[in-house]
Amino acid sequence: MRMAKKWIKLFSLITALCVLAPLTTPAASAAYSPPFTTIRIGLFFGSSELPSANLQNVAPAGSGFDFGYFDQSRNFVPIGAWTDATSITMLMDRNMVWNPSAVGGRGEFQEGTTGSIVVGCFHVQLDAGYSAFEEAKAEAERYQGAFVRYQSSQSNPFLVLIGHHTTRAGAEEAIRTLGVGSATVNSGTSNTVAVVRTGTNTILFEFDRGTTPLGVMPRRTGGATPETLFRGLRYTGGFQYTRRDGALLTVENVVDIEEYVKGLIPYEMNNTWPIEALKAQALCARTYAMASIGRHAAHGFDLCVEEHCQVYRGRGSANERTDQAVMETAGMYVTYNGQLTQTFYASSNGGASENIENVWFDALPYLRGVIDPYEADVASRISGYYWRLTYTPAQITERLRLRGFNVATIVSMRVSQYTSTGNVRAVTMTDANGRQWTFSRRGELITALGVYSQRFNIGGVSWESGNIFANDPAQPVSPGSQRFGISSGGTVTAAPDGSIFAITGSGDVVPVEGETASGGGSENGMVNGVFTINGAGRGHNVGMSQWGANSMAQHHNKTYEEIIKFYFTDVEITRT
Repeated sequence: MRMAKKWIKLFSLITALCVLAPLTTPAASAAYSPPFTTIRIGLFFGSSELPSANLQNVAPAGSGFDFGYFDQSRNFVPIGAWTDATSITMLMDRNMVWNPSAVGGRGEFQEGTTGSIVVGCFHVQLDAGYSAFEEAKAEAERYQGAFVRYQSSQSNPFLVLIGHHTTRAGAEEAIRTLGVGSATVNSGTSNTVAVVRTGTNTILFEFDRGTTPLGVMPRRTGGATPETLFRGLRYTGGFQYTRRDGALLTVENVVDIEEYVKGLIPYEMNNTWPIEALKAQALCARTYAMASIGRHAAHGFDLCVEEHCQVYRGRGSANERTDQAVMETAGMYVTYNGQLTQTFYASSNGGASENIENVWFDALPYLRGVIDPYEADVASRISGYYWRLTYTPAQITERLRLRGFNVATIVSMRVSQYTSTGNVRAVTMTDANGRQWTFSRRGELITALGVYSQRFNIGGVSWESGNIFANDPAQPVSPGSQRFGISSGGTVTAAPDGSIFAITGSGDVVPVEGETASGGGSENGMVNGVFTINGAGRGHNVGMSQWGANSMAQHHNKTYEEIIKFYFTDVEITRT
């Protein structure tokens, strides 16, 4: 009897897999042209703004820095100002003190007037202005401690300033001592950014172009792309510094889109993985970035460096393999009907991805859930792939109350709605007073249950336990969590984890009630008096599974294009 039930499950799985296969033909390829080739990445902003920020050339490709600004097209516009110093620090034009032990021993300027290295914000300004940096620089070299300031409000924007003092009175006394004739005290504005030689009080340059941020670009020496060290990480491209509201520095990396992807790939996917998986990741990352331009417009840039956008850490972990993946897909984007797509991706999906509207928001035609048999080949390598959560009635009740729900003791918990790919759409809880509370989609399910994906059961046995056998019940087709189907040609293939589905006479795909693929469960969701949630996968279940991509490339010889078109429905890969 048990074997008969398993064969029914097997047939249902095989039939469901056939029905759920894409039936539509791919949309015709259409050209896509990105609005920019450069992207602006916020490194420090908001609550993480900095009082100062050090930069250091990475030899031998860079030596010194050019100063200017980035225009509306994200192009660097040099103003002719430069320094041959290979280690510089941008800081607010306030009284600042060097703290050599800050930032893990890298050092940082912080506000203050007491210390061995102090940079004061009051300067002696000579009245004459100059149209070119070199002219002003030549004049500055006549005085000890003098430097050039760019101030665009002047008809001749380059000014010569001498010294630095912590008080206005000190600067006024310096005017009398220097005997320079006509001069005034300049203490900058709320937009002024000073540049000093790192670890010293030697001011190299000051910049104030109103609300236009200071742009800094490493000077190229030789043919290689210059790299710059910032906070222990190596970046390509330039940097932008803004004093928003006259306060601390917002720091951005302004970088070519391909260089950005090179600095992202090894932090979103292991840099030793198969090249086709890395190429699929490069396509997803590039497309997602370009589709998300301006996501942080309120902060003045496009994307941040964390999972909120994409993890970007520069060149440190890049290698020949990750660079190759980017170069071989350079200029390629994932499109649908000629429009850029939202190429979401996550670590793993537990056996099936999901329609986006069942996870977050409105439906998108290319973000359709697919049953994913590929993760099963690598499940044993994925840390925490199978997971279990348990709550006593008191614990789950307290969890809900802490989140604002006025519930009596929860006495029942069940999956009340499945999706067509076997993921959980909704969970309903019942309290001791008979009231019901239903939680749906990813956000509500995480709030209520703390689950790691939407692929789970309640009250069943562990997700990875239980085999489905073919032919001889004494000989499992494969050990572990697999269930298998047999095609008309006799080929045995792994079926996805999750709930078992059947097809009704009207063609609807529905879960088989009363028992799940992982072995069934109790009526109220409890096992030995405890609510037990067993699941698989870690992530949001939308778009590409990174571990699935790994398996497709390594174990099934799939190309990056086949990977992309498996996880994203009816899309095209277009080159600009």
